[in-house]
Amino acid sequence: MTHPLEGRLVLDMSRVLAGPWAGQMLADLGARVIKIERPERGDDTRSWGPPWLEDAVNDVHEAAYYLCANRGKQSLAIDIADPRGQALIRRLAEQADILIENFKVGGLERYGLDYASLAKRNPGLIGCSITGFGQDGPYAQRAGYDFMIQAMGGLMSVTGDPDGMPMKTGVAITDVMTGLYAAIGVLAALDERGRTGRGRYIDLSLLDVQVATLANQSLNALVGHRDPDRHGNAHPNIVPYQAFACSDGYLVLTVGNDTQFARLADLLKHPEWSDDEAYATNAARVAHRDRLVPMIAECLAERGRDAWLAEFERHGIPAGPINTITEALHDAQVSHRGMVTTLMRDGVAIPQVANPLRFDGESRTSRRPPPALGQDSDAVLAGMGLSEAQIAELREQGIVS
Repeated sequence: MTHPLEGRLVLDMSRVLAGPWAGQMLADLGARVIKIERPERGDDTRSWGPPWLEDAVNDVHEAAYYLCANRGKQSLAIDIADPRGQALIRRLAEQADILIENFKVGGLERYGLDYASLAKRNPGLIGCSITGFGQDGPYAQRAGYDFMIQAMGGLMSVTGDPDGMPMKTGVAITDVMTGLYAAIGVLAALDERGRTGRGRYIDLSLLDVQVATLANQSLNALVGHRDPDRHGNAHPNIVPYQAFACSDGYLVLTVGNDTQFARLADLLKHPEWSDDEAYATNAARVAHRDRLVPMIAECLAERGRDAWLAEFERHGIPAGPINTITEALHDAQVSHRGMVTTLMRDGVAIPQVANPLRFDGESRTSRRPPPALGQDSDAVLAGMGLSEAQIAELREQGIVS
């Protein structure tokens, strides 16, 4: 099986989630991704547990957090504060196609490893710097973390119950989206380089991404000239499009057009709703949600969740159960699509959630498991032409581990 990015070399000098997520995406697509890590500690997320995956062979336990974003990579543990470590990174960068890093603004410049310095040696290098607030502006020197960015970027203001505290999402969604934007950006630059021979420098900010991905809510504010309200599990622009309680559990009803609503009204034995001017169109239903939603809720509370879901399926009304993560991972459709898989490393089974991209019907999830810290240092350095004695000396001096 061939891979779209086969033959491309990526230096992943990032940590935590946004940058590593981008690097994992490129690895899944076939690039060789070398993860540059600090000796001894490595990526911060290696210690962000519990839960832990125990690896007796390598005498380590690794956090599930780290394992979610580092599949497909090689780990080179190297001290970039040492001039000899910096020289090794420069040699790698001369052959690399892509550099991903999430150091603070100016953080790599003091080591001579910033994009501008590396691009002098390799004009075709594509660089992507991920920071909390971008390379310029009044907040540029601040550190940025997903939770804080969800707050500052407006997402929390529209998440949670109307009368409760604003809430973050249950996943670090800003980091994940930033990783995807990073992958899109470097792939676009790679395509352009095929025509021009020149690399590009991409400046990507978590805050910019969060503001960009407010999607309809940002336009609701700009067009409506007011801040959107929090609607809990309801939708600001569509009704009924929310969670409902049944006699034995919860489901989500997602009626997306007037035809679906008419079918729902018939099923709930209230066909008159679809003829009523107050409910016949989505705009009317949004305006009169305070009257309509309680009536729907009263109907749904009379039967069990699965019974309603079966009825909705028969009548072509979009709906689904509110699953736990375990239930979602074991859902029949998820299982059929092979979204949960296992990779082996030294006899240790490492669970993974697959890349959703399929090319010609085949998954592009890398079969290389997330690396133990520094497990590929010798192989990478040997591939650069260093002798066993030179590698041993670097180890003894603590430059490589």
